[in-house]
Amino acid sequence: MTKLGLFAAALALSGCGLIDSSVTNFDLTLKDKQFSVDASGWQVDQAAADTFLDQQCGSNQMLCMTAATTACPMNCTGACSAQTNTCILGLDVGLYKTIDLVTEQPELKTVNDKAVIEVTVDSVTYAVVANTLTVATPPMKVYVAPMSIMDPDDPMAKQIGTIEAVPAMATVTSREMQFTGDGRQALRDIMGTYKNPFNIIVGSQIIVQMGDMVPAGKLDASVTINAHAGL
Repeated sequence: MTKLGLFAAALALSGCGLIDSSVTNFDLTLKDKQFSVDASGWQVDQAAADTFLDQQCGSNQMLCMTAATTACPMNCTGACSAQTNTCILGLDVGLYKTIDLVTEQPELKTVNDKAVIEVTVDSVTYAVVANTLTVATPPMKVYVAPMSIMDPDDPMAKQIGTIEAVPAMATVTSREMQFTGDGRQALRDIMGTYKNPFNIIVGSQIIVQMGDMVPAGKLDASVTINAHAGL
């Protein structure tokens, strides 16, 4: 083929939105992933919670673990406090979103059938866009995992970083997540095998103790992965 023919072919490919194998840098920033911590989901009754939190437990963890369902029917954990010898209630936060890179970045369908791409993770940012939650959140851990894994406590969920505690009723403008020591590499690895969808998971636990009001309200947040890649 002549030089003119090669040039015309290259133009045709670029016009179709294809990624040429010689490209060493293209944007891989993903759309914001929305997460909500909604206190109504725990279905905690204040009177039942007060009764549970008043229970003396000594060192009997099983007592509190079993009785927790009387105060909270789902996504809760009971434990015996070593400080007060009374039951405490842990309200579990386990939120996930599935990321399918090929769907979000259709150009990846044209990457010459490569199994792996070279990903550079620039940052992971988060924002709290609305917050009526009446309690502060603890620091929230961020994980990546295969698409079949939705539980932050699953051994296959790999923590990549931490979102700082958010005060009650407070919002947060865009802020960078703090990576764990190997978190950036873990995210890079799972994004590099781009044909396999994966989950990003946010996990934490809000503790309710004797005398506390149970949480009410809702926190709406977003997480954004900023990255680029080469072939």
